[in-house]
Amino acid sequence: MSKSNVELSRRHFLKCAVIAGISVYLAPLYSRAFDVLFEEKILQSPDWNPVDKQIKFRIDGFAKVQGEKVFARDIRARDIPHWPKQQGHAFLLRVTQADKIYQGFNLDLLKDGLMPDRIVTASDLEKDGVAFPEFYGDDLLLPEGKTPAYLGQAVALLIYHDFAKFRFAKETLKFRDDVIQYGAVTGPLERDPWGTYRGVRIGNENPYEPDIYSSLKDMPISPIGMKKHLPVWPEGREGGKLDQQGMLYADELAKQLENPPEDWLVLKRKYFSQSIDTAALEPDNANGWYDAKTQSFHLVIPTQSPQEVAESLPEMLAKSHFPIKQIFLHPCFTVGYGSKDHTPFPYYGAMATLYGDGVPIRLANDRYEQFQSTIKRHAFDMDYTLAVNKKTHKIEALSASFIGDGGGRCNFTPSVVMVGATGAQAIYYIPRSDLSAVGIASRAVDAGSARGYGTLQAMAATDMLMEEAAKLLKVDPIEFRLKNIIKSGMKNTQGAIPGGAIRADEVLTRCAAHPMWTDRAKRKADFEAKHSGKLFGTGISCVQKDFGTGAESSFARVELTPEGKIAIYHSGAEIGTGMSTSQSVVCAKWLGKPAEQAHFSVVDWSILPMISTGNPFAMSQDEQNHLAQNPLWTPNYCSPASASNSAYYFTHSTEAAARLIFEHGLWPAAMSIWQEGIGGGQAAPLVVRREDARWVAEGLTADGLEVLSLPRLIERTFAMGGVTGAVCHVFNRWQWAEADFPIQGETRRLPIDGLSLRFADKEYQVCHREKAYYPDTQRNDAGVTYYSAVATVSELSIDKATGQVELLNHHSVVECGNLIVPQLVSGQIQGGLAMGIGHALHEYLPLYEDGPGNGTWNFNRYHLPLASDVAVWQQTNEVLPGLSDTDPPKGVAEVVMIPVVSSIVNAIADATGHHFLHLPVRAKDILEVIS
Repeated sequence: MSKSNVELSRRHFLKCAVIAGISVYLAPLYSRAFDVLFEEKILQSPDWNPVDKQIKFRIDGFAKVQGEKVFARDIRARDIPHWPKQQGHAFLLRVTQADKIYQGFNLDLLKDGLMPDRIVTASDLEKDGVAFPEFYGDDLLLPEGKTPAYLGQAVALLIYHDFAKFRFAKETLKFRDDVIQYGAVTGPLERDPWGTYRGVRIGNENPYEPDIYSSLKDMPISPIGMKKHLPVWPEGREGGKLDQQGMLYADELAKQLENPPEDWLVLKRKYFSQSIDTAALEPDNANGWYDAKTQSFHLVIPTQSPQEVAESLPEMLAKSHFPIKQIFLHPCFTVGYGSKDHTPFPYYGAMATLYGDGVPIRLANDRYEQFQSTIKRHAFDMDYTLAVNKKTHKIEALSASFIGDGGGRCNFTPSVVMVGATGAQAIYYIPRSDLSAVGIASRAVDAGSARGYGTLQAMAATDMLMEEAAKLLKVDPIEFRLKNIIKSGMKNTQGAIPGGAIRADEVLTRCAAHPMWTDRAKRKADFEAKHSGKLFGTGISCVQKDFGTGAESSFARVELTPEGKIAIYHSGAEIGTGMSTSQSVVCAKWLGKPAEQAHFSVVDWSILPMISTGNPFAMSQDEQNHLAQNPLWTPNYCSPASASNSAYYFTHSTEAAARLIFEHGLWPAAMSIWQEGIGGGQAAPLVVRREDARWVAEGLTADGLEVLSLPRLIERTFAMGGVTGAVCHVFNRWQWAEADFPIQGETRRLPIDGLSLRFADKEYQVCHREKAYYPDTQRNDAGVTYYSAVATVSELSIDKATGQVELLNHHSVVECGNLIVPQLVSGQIQGGLAMGIGHALHEYLPLYEDGPGNGTWNFNRYHLPLASDVAVWQQTNEVLPGLSDTDPPKGVAEVVMIPVVSSIVNAIADATGHHFLHLPVRAKDILEVIS
């Protein structure tokens, strides 16, 4: 057996921390450290044009298209130095029924030497102390004698040291109903909801004045208990506690909606949005080796949340009876759409690793297994009551309740249904609202952090409702939307004022100016005249979606090398969005060019040893004030790559670090050069201001001074002992935390909460903050304050004989601040549109016994949209220019998929006269209304 990685040098591994008595080491992305990846040209240094300040290729682009092993799924034991070269394999047995007692399994079909080398069951795990981390609940493997909590629940692990035996055995057992044994019928488990939310807002007649009641001003409302697994809300009471006062307003609103004034139009509609698969390019997988001799544990995983795995895995392993001193974790580039954020799969991979008997074990889903087990988008049942004034055409009130099916494990269901409810207002100002949500526990496959995070379901429904309301009122749908649009300084349904200018009106107006919309009547008449067997429809929709979670945090380390290069280390993970490229480019704003060396999924931040205790979402103000006295405390240590957080939140930490290097390193170096010589040098005759500094193609200039090349500046910075490296930690609770830091004899208030600096080539020094200014914990109730707006207009035809929809064309207008890398934004727009089109017309998973949990689903049954389904050659889009060059970039990954859903359904209504209330809208549904 080869030597363990324990003997590798620090060049190849970074020690992260000691957690639960186990030393944790990290090799990001691959089995070799990042410097090797760049040296061997697996990743590309940025191809940067200093004139137009654009990058030509993603730094991982060549590696991906040429098949380099940057994804965890491609890596085998032989690819990793110091691992044994023998590769073992494993697969899980899963239940396909969840209403009967599980009584074991039968492997009699495995003849001719196909029995596994090792079988692992719940009894083995109990004996060896192996269990899920707390977040994932009970039963890593289901014990005999229990009713499964959900379809597809794992009951046993079969391990093989030989690939051929593994392959034949897996094929032999696939799709067999006689492998898993069941006993008495118990019915599905009945459990209380995973989470609930209710927010009531009663605004003043003047929307800019303080609210009468709102979540932010007062409090959101929590249930006082459960009855028949549904929440029991407090009793409304005048002069009672805050939640009772809120319920009193909710009760009064409900009564008014039941008996509205004569000048109100009240619409009551029930919408449904289906469960879908995230369909990530890379199915879940893990590859691990446990070396009992050296007590070292090695695991290769794809994950959006490497920090979570780095913290939870050692706690899981420390509780086991397997002796482990070191963990070597290899997070890789991946694609997730939320499905690899806090997914249980790494822990199944860890379990397989422990029982490999010294052989590296690869556990990797095929597509059937991926459908059967990976995180899904929540199915939503939505009950809306909307009141609009018939005279003014303004919204009077909205009451809506949402039921999200969270499946068999909790995951992020509580926050998904909350975000869905808080996002239901879409682009509209709603003066009075009562929005509630319940995330139920069911026997469905787990639902979690899928792209859209509850807002696709709610926002699409809201805009479909607004479209129908406009038609009932006989008003122009664009004018109706604009009359009700939220404006800058107005409050959302939680009572919070969104950050910055609200530009949804500009986005909608720009989209409505497209010929598809302005000429829609003529285009419809011309098309139907030429195609007698088809109907033609045009639809438009506009939404704005939040980005972030309310507890966003990240680390960024930017540094100069003596050789004149720039390096970046970031806690964010690359999940296919191109953040590794964009964060490299962010450095150029302050340092003149992108970072040549980029390191991501970094979890070793020992040079800035921040600590986090307490729950940032459930922390009192007093608790925060007390904990913040520790200059290295932060409410949240590190965020996963999710919630469209890279462009804005990850950029903030990167830019803060790069800016400090400029201000305390490169700028003083530049001034020392410009001031050289008699009488103060070339700078003396001029007025030189730091804010006038500009990077041009050849280097740095300001106020007409000589252009200085970056290598020259870096050389002088090192010679002067200036700042050559900065590590920043940032935290955002719907506004940025700030702190006072002593830097070179001066106290500076910076929008960060942790800082470490390197001067010249010395070691990093932690700058202990003097005082921290954290956003009030009350801002947790703001729900959201950051928004990006997108509008989409769609044209489609419907075959009268078949009901088949053909999407002919669509155009989108996007507002997302200033772009870091325009090509990456273009990719997000195109990919998001395709996902939205699939959700509107094609993608659908039954929730229960006939759904993916039965193990028979694949893309032969699941219609993922193809190029022909998305009008790939006709579609266009445009990005609204920023208000100025100081606009920050905004999160755009999720929002682009939402308005295309409602614009398609609105276009179907335009063609057929029928407003569909459920998704997807399929041919058979259309035939029922046009026949």
